[in-house]
Amino acid sequence: MLSGVLFGYLIRDKKIQFTHKIITVLVWLLLLLLGIEVGANKEIINNLHTIGLEAIYITIGAVGGSVLASWALWRVINRKQTNIKKQ
Repeated sequence: MLSGVLFGYLIRDKKIQFTHKIITVLVWLLLLLLGIEVGANKEIINNLHTIGLEAIYITIGAVGGSVLASWALWRVINRKQTNIKKQ
């Protein structure tokens, strides 16, 4: 990670057009490798029903928390903008 930060710092003035394409390909490659690793693990495959339920609960909690936090932030920002307009 530090080498990536250093490299980015060194080339910060250059405009690189293809970076997002490389990142996308690498993310897809990492997901493929993760899927292969999970699929090869017999313990994970045998307990997929339990892991799947836990993943659903975590996902619902994370999405619900994000929606709630976003709504609260929107209310705070909207309230400040309303107060500025009234003044």
